[in-house]
Amino acid sequence: MKRYIGCDLGGTNLRAAVVDVETGEVLRLQSVPTLAREGHTVVMQRMADLFLRVIESAGLSKDEIGGIGIGVPGRLDLEKGETLFLPNLPGTWPRVPLAETIFQLTGLRAVLLNDVRAITFGEWRFGAGRGVDTVAVFAIGTGIGGGLVVNGHLHLGIGGTAGELGHMVIDFNGPRCGCGNYGCLEVYASGPAIAAMGMKAVAQGLTTQIGELCEYDLNRITPELIGKAAEQGDAIARDIYRQAGFYLGVAASSICAAVAPRRIILAGGVSAAGRLLIDPIEQTLRERVRLMPVEQVELVMAQLGGNAGVIGAASWAAERLG
Repeated sequence: MKRYIGCDLGGTNLRAAVVDVETGEVLRLQSVPTLAREGHTVVMQRMADLFLRVIESAGLSKDEIGGIGIGVPGRLDLEKGETLFLPNLPGTWPRVPLAETIFQLTGLRAVLLNDVRAITFGEWRFGAGRGVDTVAVFAIGTGIGGGLVVNGHLHLGIGGTAGELGHMVIDFNGPRCGCGNYGCLEVYASGPAIAAMGMKAVAQGLTTQIGELCEYDLNRITPELIGKAAEQGDAIARDIYRQAGFYLGVAASSICAAVAPRRIILAGGVSAAGRLLIDPIEQTLRERVRLMPVEQVELVMAQLGGNAGVIGAASWAAERLG
């Protein structure tokens, strides 16, 4: 069976498509509001309805679909197909039998995978990770997610929890992270962390275009706005991205020492900064990696954009159910 459904369960939207898992081609992508406040029972019914509509719109029958892969933002019981803790969804979905419920509602078998691990798997199979056996993905947005493919296999660890690269500790005396630990990478290089550095610069009265671009409304400062100032040559804005890139480079250095990836892939909205992040990451890697051939590690941008999770979830379903 070559066609599977991939789904991205987001806090705002549900996105699903039929995916040709031999080519990575996305067919008939559709999106509907999650409306998670209505509770998990209603959301699961909405998911099932979406899957059946996607199949119909692709001109296929259920018999032509091999199964469903669902990328989920949180902790999961992969063997039972249950959600354990989804921090960004109301009610947090403890012990919700998502895979079994979808099977009952659609007649199609389903498997779950953490959403950033799904992005990782998608990029490795059909995107920036093609052709190599070991990759690390940093997905930089509101938080920092991650994933690892090691020797040609998605590395899951205990309960699928491996790959939380944003929660590597880079300063054991650092500030508290949302996860409860201290000094995590996410505290230093996520989108909110970058925006906070911009806010601090403006509040301190430093000479920077960031203030002008946000019309001195600190709530309007975003990583994108800081990136715009940096591209215009603003020294403060460039230094903010240099600092974020340094912190990412410190974390990437540890990944190089631990698993020696052939490629490190930057994904997520903040990665759109491109060379503003890549240059300081590469410099930090060269300075800090000593015991493996870091010159052979490629640092690249993700290629699949918003479809990576859908493609990865469908591909994971094919691997588990095919």
